[in-house]
Amino acid sequence: MAQSVKNYYQLSKIEIDKIIRENKRPTLALHACCAPCSTFPLEFLTPYFDVTILYVNSNIYPQEEYDRRLNELKKYLEIFNNKSEYKVNLIEFEYKNEEYNAKLEPLKDQKEGQDRCKLCYSLRMNQAYKYADEHNFDYFTTVMTISRQKNSQIINQIGINLSNKYKTKYFMSDFKKKKGIDRALEIRKEHNLYNQEYCGCIYSYQKYIIEKNK
Repeated sequence: MAQSVKNYYQLSKIEIDKIIRENKRPTLALHACCAPCSTFPLEFLTPYFDVTILYVNSNIYPQEEYDRRLNELKKYLEIFNNKSEYKVNLIEFEYKNEEYNAKLEPLKDQKEGQDRCKLCYSLRMNQAYKYADEHNFDYFTTVMTISRQKNSQIINQIGINLSNKYKTKYFMSDFKKKKGIDRALEIRKEHNLYNQEYCGCIYSYQKYIIEKNK
């Protein structure tokens, strides 16, 4: 039986309306993979939440690329914090690419978007979610639903499944909707943010190199 498609954007707005009615400003741990994907989600979330970004991305290969994306995120956060009345903190997790690749390697021959990618989302989200729970954040979510290349139904279902393990609440999202992806592009161009050419893991990197050399 096919699983019904949920409107995660609408569900995110319902949750925000509830927060507004309760006159609260909860804490939110936001898993982020890069600066461009963080742009609109921060604009969307910070009026309602105290946001801390968790940079949990041991999938990124090679380390030079990991460092470049991290440094670009730091650059954008400095811009954001200087312009916005809301301040966002950043926590960087230890980079363990070889250990991470060992978990993905059995699925290395799969195309992007299949089970290898789902496992990659789940591993990073779980690591970040665990931290959020241990540090008593009210909510957890990820910026990955901003991407056209990622299925928001899958990402949100992973988040919902993980929420059964933790007391921190999962914030459902579909940041690309209602022209969120267009706003993200505007911000990226405005600040000349580095936009990576491949998703991140060694297998997407190898595919990128092959295509580049054709």
